[in-house]
Amino acid sequence: MPRSVNHVASRERRKKIMKMAKGYYGRRKNVWTVAKNAVEKALTYQYRDRKARKRNFRSLWIMRINAGARMHGISYSQLINKLKQANIQLNRKVLADLSMNHPDAFKAVIDQVK
Repeated sequence: MPRSVNHVASRERRKKIMKMAKGYYGRRKNVWTVAKNAVEKALTYQYRDRKARKRNFRSLWIMRINAGARMHGISYSQLINKLKQANIQLNRKVLADLSMNHPDAFKAVIDQVK
């Protein structure tokens, strides 16, 4: 009995990886073993950095809120504490946007918690 190899599925798997490697430099784009390693590494970085992006944005928002709050004589931690006590539920993303793009609205929020 002849050996059964599923060429259709294996070729499809390779084509999928090679398509993902399109645009890579040198042999990483057209040699199967090199491309497979490069794509696996890239997918690992992609997964890791989706998590890191969330951390980076949160720290950026905190810096922006802190800078805006200090212009009005209050620190970031005091502002967040007073927002919680006043039961004002604005998240850091919105507060950072107010601080950067709508300083009058941000000042109104600060005046409300002082």
